[in-house]
Amino acid sequence: MPENNDIARVHVWVTGRVQSVGFRSHVQYSALQAGVNGWVRNVGYDSVEAVAEGPRESLDRLVEQMKTGPTGSRVDESKVEWEVPTAEFTRFYIRRSS
Repeated sequence: MPENNDIARVHVWVTGRVQSVGFRSHVQYSALQAGVNGWVRNVGYDSVEAVAEGPRESLDRLVEQMKTGPTGSRVDESKVEWEVPTAEFTRFYIRRSS
């Protein structure tokens, strides 16, 4: 049975008013505070996608921050998928939009 401090990987998509409200910076700041690595990017005109790896407890906090969003944002939908960690990230960064 995995421990809470075992490394996990989460892939998150949120949809709503998430562009031009500092959403990606909010996610990056939250990830840095949580001590997790990965990336965040805009997808289309109303979605943000993020992949992060770190302790499961820290990732749970990041997912909650993404579902809440910064002031001025509105998250209408979220999708969360847990994946197998790859340890490919050394930091958390904002990627170019797809």
